[in-house]
Amino acid sequence: MNDKDIYFPQFRKLSNDKLFYKVLSSREFIEIQVIGSVIKIHQIKAVQYPEILKIQDLLDLESKYYRVIFEEEYEAMKSKFEM
Repeated sequence: MNDKDIYFPQFRKLSNDKLFYKVLSSREFIEIQVIGSVIKIHQIKAVQYPEILKIQDLLDLESKYYRVIFEEEYEAMKSKFEM
């Protein structure tokens, strides 16, 4: 997979609705982690192999763990917790 094969950003969520992802490239993503009524936002630049595999899993449309979402759902989740 390379960046020419897919358009970025891509949006995903974990099937339990507790983690939301904005995949910026094949080597970078933003993760929103929902913990009760609080969220934590992390921007990850994949340098190590496990991080690279995580992004590949996020982009794999066959994954049973991640669901494709629209940007609006990602932004709505993010804005719920921003003030």
